[in-house]
Amino acid sequence: MSHKHYRSIRFCTSLQPSSFRTNMYKQLPRWNTQVSDSDDDVSESTEKTSTVPSEFLCQAVFAGDSFRAIEAAYGRVDGVVRTATGYCGGTLKKPTYREVCEGRTGHTEAVKVIYDKRKISYKSLCDLFWETHDPTRKEYLNFGIDTHLRSAIFYCSEAERKEAQESKIRRQMKINKRIVTKLIPLFDNEFFMAENQHQKYYLQQKCRLCECLCLRSTEQFVESEITCKLNSILALEGGLIVDELSALLKAYNMSKQIKVALQELTEELSENAKGNTQML
Repeated sequence: MSHKHYRSIRFCTSLQPSSFRTNMYKQLPRWNTQVSDSDDDVSESTEKTSTVPSEFLCQAVFAGDSFRAIEAAYGRVDGVVRTATGYCGGTLKKPTYREVCEGRTGHTEAVKVIYDKRKISYKSLCDLFWETHDPTRKEYLNFGIDTHLRSAIFYCSEAERKEAQESKIRRQMKINKRIVTKLIPLFDNEFFMAENQHQKYYLQQKCRLCECLCLRSTEQFVESEITCKLNSILALEGGLIVDELSALLKAYNMSKQIKVALQELTEELSENAKGNTQML
């Protein structure tokens, strides 16, 4: 996947940790917008889970600064069907966010990415990883001492380790600063799901929209492809959200209730944008 398709943008800074606000990263490729010929409402179950056959689904786990930002970034990638925030790399079973932040468990904030291998490869996901955060931050070297954050790729096989290492080398050859990202075997480090409030963080700020999704559990929230894409859009700056929401409405079949909620949100954001323009 070529990096020439990236466009420079800023993620919503008001919700990001200070370490993320100071940097500007490239936007990961958006999904393909294939317009459906049908305007009929879809069933609730259609919106909850991906329709990709399980034999084509693979997983990858990445860590780089806040898991909120990484989850939103990968959610925009064509071929990524689900994302989940969690904790990886430590020894304690089922750690809490507070325990991880206190540095008592050895875990770091991480994101599990479920992707359709027919649309995107593990190699491409690794290449995109370098665009989601600054992998040269010296603070990551203090992991376990004064920070619980680190830059890491958790691999599941020797083939993935080689892909990740080769991707790291390619990236290192393009920059002058040393990349401090670690490659860590996932089979020695379980991925533990983060608490409800840390899943799809940006989407959860829109209560009305969440209610319309009719997802009754954390598992359903995490397993939904729609929530994955919505969260990635709502992490963007206001001006970009309107265009992306409009594209999403064309790209996916949704219930009438969800469509109305999205249209109301789009109108609200458009009005806010006009108001801000008039004030300038």
